[in-house]
Amino acid sequence: MLSLSRLAKKINTGLLLLLAVAIFAGCKVYKFVDVSIPADIKTIKINFIENKAPYINPQLSQRVTDRLRQKILSQTRLNQTNADNADWEVSGEIRDYSFSTSGISNQQTTNSRITVSIHITVYDHKAGKPTEYDVSRNFEFDSKLSLQQAEAALADNMIRDLTDDIFNRIFSNW
Repeated sequence: MLSLSRLAKKINTGLLLLLAVAIFAGCKVYKFVDVSIPADIKTIKINFIENKAPYINPQLSQRVTDRLRQKILSQTRLNQTNADNADWEVSGEIRDYSFSTSGISNQQTTNSRITVSIHITVYDHKAGKPTEYDVSRNFEFDSKLSLQQAEAALADNMIRDLTDDIFNRIFSNW
């Protein structure tokens, strides 16, 4: 017959095991990035994302392109190539980079917004067809800041959020 303390230990161990299984099983439900790449796709060519917006932030194209390359290479099994025979070819363009008022109080602007929209094309050379995605994000800032101050303060968040959105649209289809 088991002593009371040994029985309590067995129950605690069983509960901990059950809790661990529930937590790990639940993690699959809440994954944010579930990269989905067909098995026959091995290489990717990531072209420079051009800035064709009416207003041009001179650093945005290069920084988004570089960050997207880094993210794809570090979080997928794809190998980057500059050759024309890549399995997938990613290209894009910044189509909108605009400013607007997003908050007014006592007839004065309190918040402003930068809106950035990027059009992405992923050409699947094996299937012979393109898939297109649009990614758009708003970035709020205090209207007391100048545009240059706001861009400097928001730059890292803009680059991170836009590339995360592009990555998720390409590889997670959401």
